[in-house]
Amino acid sequence: MSDSPHITSTHSTNTPVKFPWIALLALAMTGFICILTETIPAGLLPLIGEGLRITEAMAGQFVTLYAIGSLVAAIPFAIFTSGIRRRPLLLTIIAGFFIFNTITALSNSYTLTLIARFFAGVAAGAAWGMIAGYARRMVSDSLKGRALAVAMVGTPIALTFGVPIGTLLGALIGWRAVFCVISLFALILLGWVLWKVPDYPGQPSNKRMTVRQVFVRPGMRPILIVVLSWMLAHNILYTYIAPFLQLSGLGGRVDLVLLVFGLSSLVSIWIVGLLVDRMLRLLVLISLFIFALASVFLWIGGASAPIVYIASALWGLSFGGAATLLQTAQANASGEEGVDIAMPINTTVWNLAIAGGGIAGGTLLELVGVQSFPKVLLILIFVGVIITWKAKRHAFPSA
Repeated sequence: MSDSPHITSTHSTNTPVKFPWIALLALAMTGFICILTETIPAGLLPLIGEGLRITEAMAGQFVTLYAIGSLVAAIPFAIFTSGIRRRPLLLTIIAGFFIFNTITALSNSYTLTLIARFFAGVAAGAAWGMIAGYARRMVSDSLKGRALAVAMVGTPIALTFGVPIGTLLGALIGWRAVFCVISLFALILLGWVLWKVPDYPGQPSNKRMTVRQVFVRPGMRPILIVVLSWMLAHNILYTYIAPFLQLSGLGGRVDLVLLVFGLSSLVSIWIVGLLVDRMLRLLVLISLFIFALASVFLWIGGASAPIVYIASALWGLSFGGAATLLQTAQANASGEEGVDIAMPINTTVWNLAIAGGGIAGGTLLELVGVQSFPKVLLILIFVGVIITWKAKRHAFPSA
């Protein structure tokens, strides 16, 4: 057995010696399926509308119902399943993706399809609530951040490659077949989890924490404010990137701009994965600063295509590791007893930011115009920087 420091971890109770790459990548695949199931309708709206004989706006509710399912289910699901063994619970969630994506692929009823999308969102909310805690239980304390980074890598991959490829496949083989492919991924993942992902017991009833106990722990509320301000800024730009790109004449190159964003996000995840366990506070501040710099570039050069590409790369570099950084901070602040409740709280706030980004961005678009976006982003990021800078005792400790 190799003793190379990059593939081994310190001995501890119930912790494997070798870094569990294959098991963690199974969790990453779970996240990949979550994001792909959520976002793939955005690239298939015309095809879905034609197939179900509905408008594109009605097809857009595929995304809305999914988000609502994630939002309302995350915290209650975590509370009621905290005592259940982890692997059977994960298998049930993945089976849910298989069932509900298959229903979406086969259904000719708009109502039934919306119900399936809602429950697919419930499965996603449940998954996001347990992935972080599951990943951290597989490794020693010194590698928990790295484990989380690996478990979260499926998100930028889905955003970067999954949606464009899914959209292309939709044009070639039909939108229903795309959902069948996602169901096939879920079926493969079921076998993968059974093969390589270890099982852990749920929390004993005497060690479970309530939502209130986790919420009032020192550091939790500052972290959640940073999550809300940072992700609100991100989602204003991400949701309305197409109209914003009209300023620079790149309205027809949304795919290329988002590819630049996604590739730099992957670089960010790699960097954060290497350093998060030693430099959490500094990485959060650097990421926020880079996002602020990207906003400045968009403010002063939003009409220039080359500057927009540079800003998009900076944007991705700031965003890619955000989930790992913020969830690691929350897990540290909540403690191992509270992490399975802290993550659903994070999921809820994250989805509020997604919804808020859609509402705020749409309002700005209608009342002021897209040229107002960079200024609003700077204000929101400034809030995140101030909170992070001040919360150096519990939320983002300086040591």
